[in-house]
Amino acid sequence: MTANPRERIVGKAERSLGPAGGFGDLGPRVGSAAAMVIAALGTLYVGGDIFALFWLAAAFAVSWEWQNLIGGEGRAARIAIGGAAVAAATAFGRASMPGAAALAIAVLALAGAAVAGAERRLWAAAGVVYASALAFSVCLLRESPAVGALAIAFLFAVVWGTDIFAYFGGRLIGGPKLWPRVSAGKTWSGSITGVVSGALFGVAAVYFGGGPQLASWRVFLVGLAAAAFSQVGDLFESSVKRRFGVKDSSRLIPGHGGMMDRLDGFIFASVFAAMVGLLRGAPSVAAGLFFW
Repeated sequence: MTANPRERIVGKAERSLGPAGGFGDLGPRVGSAAAMVIAALGTLYVGGDIFALFWLAAAFAVSWEWQNLIGGEGRAARIAIGGAAVAAATAFGRASMPGAAALAIAVLALAGAAVAGAERRLWAAAGVVYASALAFSVCLLRESPAVGALAIAFLFAVVWGTDIFAYFGGRLIGGPKLWPRVSAGKTWSGSITGVVSGALFGVAAVYFGGGPQLASWRVFLVGLAAAAFSQVGDLFESSVKRRFGVKDSSRLIPGHGGMMDRLDGFIFASVFAAMVGLLRGAPSVAAGLFFW
């Protein structure tokens, strides 16, 4: 379901706080977040096909929301093409075939652009890449031997820690807005608090999940970068919604809007982590995050 384009756009934190600046719909947000956390951690623990199917569904929801959000011609065809791209990205991620994944995503992104109207071609292609990058990166990291699950747990800790402490840090500290034209609720204090806290949570996850020998200062720096990218992802999604005049990407998740609203930061962080692992050329992609 596409949001009404005439709705007033506000940032995610601002929507949650209500008009008085309190904690508004915190109850539904916490309940929805708890359910998603349990599902994410459960599928991470099980791994294999269950993990892949969970993220395939999540990435498909992102693709569906994106194509609905931008509107325009050929929407049904674009959604089908996006689904094919997400499926290919998932399969090639599990097989650790980044070259094949990049080729498949590029071809299907062009196909998505071809069926879109002239004003939506670039946006349609970007949506295919955006959703597919999520599916590919998480599957590529999770399938890495030995530390694949730890890499995803690290990203969960970083992104969730960043979101939580950016939310509360911004409300409790306040101060100048980060980028008011794009996200009315974000502050510099909240973002800085969130990034540092997210990195610390990431190191803690590595310490308890992989042992003190892996929880180095370099991992902390990777966590800082991943947390910063998660904030960029949040701002990116806010800018897309503002461009198309919508409040939420959909209404799939009570208190959170849509899947894009919930995964915007995680998409950027997971793609960043996968790129770091690939560029480092370690024994596995996930190992590139921890062994220096």
